[in-house]
Amino acid sequence: MLVLGIESSCDETGIALYDTERGLLAHAVHTQVAMHEAYGGVVPELASRDHIRRLIPLLENVLAEAGATHKDIEAIGYTAGPGLAGALLVGASFAEALALALDIPALPIHHLEGHLLSPLLSKDPATFPFIALLVSGGHTQLMCVTQVGAYELMGESLDDAAGEAFDKTAQLLGLGYPGGPALAKLAEQGTPGKFKLPRPMLNSGDFMFSFSGLKTAVLTAVRERTLTEQDKADLATEFQEAATEVVATKALAACRQRRLSTLVVAGGVGANQRLRQRLDLAAVKQRVRVCYPEMALCTDNGAMIAFAAAQRLLADKAETANRNGAFAVKPRWPLATI
Repeated sequence: MLVLGIESSCDETGIALYDTERGLLAHAVHTQVAMHEAYGGVVPELASRDHIRRLIPLLENVLAEAGATHKDIEAIGYTAGPGLAGALLVGASFAEALALALDIPALPIHHLEGHLLSPLLSKDPATFPFIALLVSGGHTQLMCVTQVGAYELMGESLDDAAGEAFDKTAQLLGLGYPGGPALAKLAEQGTPGKFKLPRPMLNSGDFMFSFSGLKTAVLTAVRERTLTEQDKADLATEFQEAATEVVATKALAACRQRRLSTLVVAGGVGANQRLRQRLDLAAVKQRVRVCYPEMALCTDNGAMIAFAAAQRLLADKAETANRNGAFAVKPRWPLATI
């Protein structure tokens, strides 16, 4: 079965073709980073308009790369939430219209389910059951996953997610957009231990997260003195150490509690090299296997949406939209409710 995946939840337009027998055939992503950089963050209206411009050219390029035509597509999966309402509507309306024209099913897919399942696209995929650490944009969550569609929320961020804290800290340090990668790059030049920042909820005894206090601690450090460039690098290093220590510690504690030996890490922050290093070192001692998506699939992309749609179809858990043309998007959509 050939499944088309469409992702348009925020500032990346993603298109992909996934075949249930041959795997991922082709995918393409257009990022809007350059467009939003001047504003220091995503402008929703500009994001929506850019998705409109990119969808058809990306689809044609992906079809050509896969050696397929529109008529070869047997199902379409599209991101229905969570995300920016306008951006979601662009992808959803495009997917539903194309599905109606081709007389094939269209599946609304949860954005975080796409991230959660994306490591299964790797050459050596994880197997169920496993603990999933989702660190994507405004979400930091730990889930116990037993099969496709069975996701138990164990803990999540109470305020700022890890990705948001990275971006806000980068802004405090005068770094560019997107902040997370810029901060991680600056942290490479810093010296550990020059600053002391808290590890929020590290010993809380549960799997909840809180990063707003860590961000506030950075703000206090910035206001206390005029930072040199080396100070900024040292502060970036300490922030990254604090954030990744909390995330890695809780993720592995979740594996111990459920007695599971596989940890899946997904989302943009999952590409952070310091987080990966911490998880890999600790996992060896705990005899836990850590699985990551390919680096190109850490950020938002159509491949993860196509794959999630295909897995739902194979598991007979697909929810298709009404064929009368009605559909809806869900800017706020808890993953545990699907």
